Amino acid sequence: MEISSLFKSSTVYDCKLLDLPKFATSAGHITALNNLIEVPFDTKRVYYLYDIPSGETRGGHAHYELYQLIVAAMGSFDVLLHDGIN
Repeated sequence: MEISSLFKSSTVYDCKLLDLPKFATSAGHITALNNLIEVPFDTKRVYYLYDIPSGETRGGHAHYELYQLIVAAMGSFDVLLHDGIN
């Protein structure tokens, strides 16, 4: 059996921006992320990238099946997506 037939076929067009809730108080802002509510899938793992020098590349690998929520808590970054075709 081919690996591609084991998983749902997805494309870069399945990616979307989420508008996460922000609650503001005099003590600052908070955004809470809950499985299957603000995050539209079950969270299995959380990791943080930080102090990455400008111009450095991270990732550069593929996943056969993966849902990710990427949040820029501070600063900015570019995300390049490729599904093998697009």
